[in-house]
Amino acid sequence: MVKVIIGEKGTGKTAKLIDAVNAAEAASNGNIVFINKGDRHIFDLTHRVRIVDSVDYAISNYDEFYGLVCGILSQNYDISHVFIDSITKIVNNDLDAMVECIDKLNVMSDKHNAEIMIIVSLKASEAPEGLNKYL
Repeated sequence: MVKVIIGEKGTGKTAKLIDAVNAAEAASNGNIVFINKGDRHIFDLTHRVRIVDSVDYAISNYDEFYGLVCGILSQNYDISHVFIDSITKIVNNDLDAMVECIDKLNVMSDKHNAEIMIIVSLKASEAPEGLNKYL
């Protein structure tokens, strides 16, 4: 299952995501992964959360990003949650490609029984219709 948190910059999306990461870690027996551009939240998360800095992987499009997440899911069978802080900062604002990627991530999350939560920095009024099912 994929869940998307959408909103403009400065609306508290990342704080909600950090709270969700720490709550999932406390409640889950599985592994938790946090994907971010940079390492600015390293001290906000418990040490048991695996932090992946997308900069290390030179992600330039949504196909590459999808491959990164699939690689993470395939490397460990007991990943229960993947949290992605601001996908538009990691990749870009190609909304059609983003919706296609999120649709594929939803299929993959169901197959691997992992919840994926994604932040999208965007005005709600500008959100493509394909994102509505994940809000």
